[in-house]
Amino acid sequence: MRALTVEPGRANSAQVEDVPDPTPGDDELLVRAVAVGVCGTDKEIARGEYGWAPPGRPRLVLGHESLGRVEHAPAGSDFSPGDLVVGVVRRPDPEPCGACAHGEWDMCRNGRYTERGIKSLDGFASQLWTTPAAYTVPVDDRLGPAGVLTEPTSVVAKAWEQVDRTGDRAWFAPRTVLVTGAGPIGLLAAMIGVQRGLDVHVLDRVTEGVKPELVASLGATYHHGSLADAARTARPDVVIEATGVGSVAFDAMAETGSYGIVCLTGVSPRGRTLQIDAGALNRELVLENDVVVGSVNANMRHYRAAADHLAQADVAWLRRLITTTVPLGDFATAFDQGGDDVKVVISLEDS
Repeated sequence: MRALTVEPGRANSAQVEDVPDPTPGDDELLVRAVAVGVCGTDKEIARGEYGWAPPGRPRLVLGHESLGRVEHAPAGSDFSPGDLVVGVVRRPDPEPCGACAHGEWDMCRNGRYTERGIKSLDGFASQLWTTPAAYTVPVDDRLGPAGVLTEPTSVVAKAWEQVDRTGDRAWFAPRTVLVTGAGPIGLLAAMIGVQRGLDVHVLDRVTEGVKPELVASLGATYHHGSLADAARTARPDVVIEATGVGSVAFDAMAETGSYGIVCLTGVSPRGRTLQIDAGALNRELVLENDVVVGSVNANMRHYRAAADHLAQADVAWLRRLITTTVPLGDFATAFDQGGDDVKVVISLEDS
């Protein structure tokens, strides 16, 4: 079969090559791939910035945003041939920390977890892949190719859960949310906010095009000025930060209403220095009982929540988040275009 592989740590080493067909274990599904999504993580691995091949091998199969159809399911599982499914990315370490042992591997304490297509486990960018039934989630068949959004949706499903759990420290009845960044993660976070019945506002730098249109189609409000201007209009109870821009993250901390929660989902690049009034920020957080929480990755609970959120969504709206679909052989185009601002998908059907 064909697969997209890379030599981790070596830039420009990604290539499509023939690799052996996988053989499912007793508890595993055999899945024929439909597509994989491309995000900033894939681009960084392809640039040689990080990534780990499986032990004893020089190359890693890429792809962590999966979608496929079951070809073979083990007896007694909840899956059948033809089911549309996604594979969970992160797996607990073999000698689990307390969090991993309790199914919270997204909160691993010792860093010995593995991740499909990223760290020590082959990913899903191959024509066939296997996955344990226990790490597989079914998605609504009507989603079709939009089912590839399950993994990024799991990230924001977890973010919303973190907001809820933080709010549970006292009475909390948020009405207004501001999402910073209208890339795929930000738009999916806004979608969940709308599904929750909140007054949703989305801030991004562009002034026209698909992003404002997608926000308007949700029934949310789009802003393209400064964060302070958007906050004056929205006065958010919750901010979900999805840009990874350091200055935006710090500005968000000062712009919530009393007892506000800022959830950071964007990862900022290293090496950029900001000048901030740390004393004023500290005073704001303490006197307003504000909270800032970081959130990354997802466990099985979040994947199931993501599948539920997508099943409730307008499929036509979801498909507009996928700006480009390219064949496996044209993966370079996906790496040039895909990332945090747009969602590019590599099709593995008939590759």
